[in-house]
Formats: sequence, C-alpha cells, structure tokens
Amino acid sequence: MGCFFSKRRKAEKESQPEGEEERPKQYSWDQREKVDPKDYMFSGLKDETVGRLPGKVAGQQFLIQDCENCNIYIFDHSATVTIDDCTNCVIFLGPVKGSVFFRNCRDCKCALACQQFRVRDCRKLEVFLCCATQPIIESSTNIKFGCFQWYYPELAFQFKDAGLSIFNNTWSNIHDFTPVSGELNWSLLPEDAVIQDHVPLPTTEELKAVRLSTEASRSIVPVSRGQRQKNSDESCLVVLFAGDYTIANARKLIDELVGKGFFLVQTKEVSMKAEDAQRVFREKAPDFLPLLNKGPVIALEFSGDGAVDGCQLIVNEIFSETKMFVSESKDAASGDVDSFYNFADIQMGI
Repeated sequence: MGCFFSKRRKAEKESQPEGEEERPKQYSWDQREKVDPKDYMFSGLKDETVGRLPGKVAGQQFLIQDCENCNIYIFDHSATVTIDDCTNCVIFLGPVKGSVFFRNCRDCKCALACQQFRVRDCRKLEVFLCCATQPIIESSTNIKFGCFQWYYPELAFQFKDAGLSIFNNTWSNIHDFTPVSGELNWSLLPEDAVIQDHVPLPTTEELKAVRLSTEASRSIVPVSRGQRQKNSDESCLVVLFAGDYTIANARKLIDELVGKGFFLVQTKEVSMKAEDAQRVFREKAPDFLPLLNKGPVIALEFSGDGAVDGCQLIVNEIFSETKMFVSESKDAASGDVDSFYNFADIQMGI
C-alpha cells in the first residue's frame, strides 16, 4: 500500500519546470532578528555614564561586568541581569522578569525591580528595591535596603511586560544565607533617605530625554515602610477586588491616607480561593466570594493611631460605590492583617 502524501509530493516535484531550482524552506528561527550580545552588555568601563533607552533591551538578558566609577541606567525591561566585579557604580535597572544577581561588587548604589534578587561576595551596597520574592544575601556585608521609588512614562508598561506586580514588593524581608553570630550583614536605609542622594538622575543629554522623577507621590511602586518598626500598635487591612479601576483606586486610597499622616506598611496582589476568603473575611466572606472570580485582589496595610477609623471614613466618603473589605475594629484589624499576609506569603512562596 502506498502513501498518498508521498505520491503527491512526487507528482509536485515532477511537475516543477525543468531548470527551476526548488526554493529553500523557510523556518521561523531563520526570520528572527539576529541578536548581538554586545548590545546587551556593559563591560570594562571606567568613569562613564551609559544606558539603554526604553525599547532598546525589550526583554533580553543583560550583563554588567568589570565597571568602575560608572553611572549605568537601563530604562527598559530585561529577562535577567547579572552584575559582576563592579566598583563604585550607580546602577538603575528597569523591571527584570527573572533574577538580578550581584557578585563580587563593592561600593555600589542601585535602584531596581525584579522577580528574584541575590547578592553574593559583595560589600557596601545600597539597594532601593522592588522584589516579588524574598531578597537573599550570601557571604556579603554592609548591604543596605530601601524601597524602590522611581517614575518614567514607560515604566508601568514595562512592569507588565516583565510580569511583575507593583504591589508585590518584599524589599525589606531579607534572608541572609551566611549569618554571623552577633553581627548583622544587612540593614534598612533611613526612612527619610532621599533616593536622588544615592542614585542620582542621569546627566547625559540622551538619557535626560527620559522623563524621570523620584518623587514618592509619583513612584510607580507604592513606597512602603516594610519591616521598619511601626510607630503605632494599630493597623488596618483594606482589600480591593479586581475591576476596571482597581489599581487607580488603590493609588487614590494610598494618597488619601498617607496625606492624612498614616503609613503604608506593605502591599500584596494575590489570587484568593473561597477557603482563603473564609479565613480572612470571616462572616463577611459570602459578600465577597463572587468578586474573587474576577481576578487577583490588592491588599494594603496601613498603620498609625486611628488607622481603622481613618480607613473606614475615607472608604465611605470616596469609594462608597466600590466594594472593599476594611477592618472593622482595632481589635479585629491585627487578626485580619495576620490572616491575609500569612496566606499570601505561603501562596507566593515567601
């Protein structure tokens, strides 16, 4: 028994005009634009200001190595970034889909956003960080952390392209793989630290064309206190459910409450199941269960004397037509916060 397809291919070949060569097959990988690794690398630089503008990295891997006294700015999203053997450098990295790995670096000041962050064999780094998972240091000393605080028009879209949420930021929850008894290899930068004093804006004409701001009120990532000591025993949990204006509402709520003197402690964006809602929302869970199918929720923790009453007042005044969960009392708020963040951290593997 013959094969129908083999007969057809033979017939097609025989019908081809004599002298006419068969066209070579085209494959998708032949159509791809050739990538020059040198376009995604800064190596062996000294006393220079260099960078990449939005759209020039577009999700590629990037390497920074053997640089000294340099200011380096990557205003685009990347797959992964490795920084090796750099000294006395200022480094800004736009959103990184995977990991950022510092190795054998010293006296560097950085601002960056990533899925994973790791430091090994480094000393004296200052890092303004947005990290979706727990940051890790290893065999390193004098590493200081602050919350990422930056804005330019393309940055929000770059976070989406990198698959990062601006609300998942564990910048202060550091794990030290190699602790030394009686010593602390890392610390948090002062809360009033001015990011431009550490990571200044670029001065070259090309990079100045990017419309940059380091004002906390304009930062794409909400500026949180993290694990700094709270100035009040009172905290309030607010949960916003997925919808057309969830992110805008979260930002508006943060601006209103911070403007009234309350502190944003931490934020999370995570999917919830019915059993999670029962544990966090308790008797109110049935009201919120239908909303969980629309997408992840955004949770905000605020602290300060009167935080619960302050949150409820603003939600009732400004967001009366938007369904939100707000801690109902000071006594219940602590349990709400713990219940939500314990579940969220477990789900996110933190």
